[in-house]
Amino acid sequence: MEEKKWYHVLWQYLKECRFTALLFAVFAAIFAVILFLYNLETEAVFYATALCAFAAALVLPLRFFIYLKKHRERQRSLKNIEIEYRNLSEGKTLAECDYLEMIDALGRINFGHLTEYREREQENIDYYTTWVHQIKTPISVMRMILQSEDTEEHRELSAELFRIEQYVEMVLCYLRLGSKTTDYVFCECSLDAIIREAIHKYASVFVRKRIKLIFEPSGETVLTDEKWLLFIIEQLLSNALKYTNSGSITIVVSKDKVLTITDTGIGIAPEDLPRIFEKGFTGYNGRADKKSTGLGLYLCRETAKRLSIGITAKSTPGEGTSVSLDLKMRKLLVE
Repeated sequence: MEEKKWYHVLWQYLKECRFTALLFAVFAAIFAVILFLYNLETEAVFYATALCAFAAALVLPLRFFIYLKKHRERQRSLKNIEIEYRNLSEGKTLAECDYLEMIDALGRINFGHLTEYREREQENIDYYTTWVHQIKTPISVMRMILQSEDTEEHRELSAELFRIEQYVEMVLCYLRLGSKTTDYVFCECSLDAIIREAIHKYASVFVRKRIKLIFEPSGETVLTDEKWLLFIIEQLLSNALKYTNSGSITIVVSKDKVLTITDTGIGIAPEDLPRIFEKGFTGYNGRADKKSTGLGLYLCRETAKRLSIGITAKSTPGEGTSVSLDLKMRKLLVE
């Protein structure tokens, strides 16, 4: 919250003091009338009124500075209200004491709700994490069964099972990103090795869809978390393959360590492009495809933020999409 200027506080102070000022004027008028009725000198009447006005002129500025000081203290407390609401100064009036009691009661209620929410959130994370790890076992068994015989039907089922594995991995990533704890390990990694691992994962999809892959090794190393960077690249490849029915996918690493994945797919509508990294946004092509969850690119962006990686995209409908990752070295501690 922006701190108010002193003259704004002064205006508020004068507004709050208007009843006292009116009362002072009424009392001064009463005294003046009484002194006049008793046939006292007019000079005495004005002298008494001037003394009262002088006393008010001394007291009011002092009261304003105290008023301003308390306002500043409350503003500082407001910035850390979750911590300091229990340490607020004691009220000097009955109204202040009542307000402090209400604040304390609301704080206790809020803390109780927050504790309950965190417990439920952790229970949900634990449950879904356990579910993800358990579901991997039947998936592995099904893959082994499908690999036992090479038929067209088995190949189709294997492709669908591969998509299930992707969604399961996406759920696990989503849960980890939402967790308060992190498992990031930053070290010098071979960028080519990470890219090759992602390519290997989707090799069967490249073959099945007959999509040409263009990749020239760069020999670059990057300071990052290998597992999470691999996740980003895999998601970008998955998106490129999903929306490319023919043509090629090109992976290029520039000299200043910008990794760009370019496809020759259906592209992204200009009005959708600014929102593709939003959570749950699928865009026109995603809705037409009926397969988009709106989570893949969102997870890429959130992961990239945590790795200090810049991520941008550009696209031309009907020609393809390019997504770039800025992997230049950041000032990070190497583990």
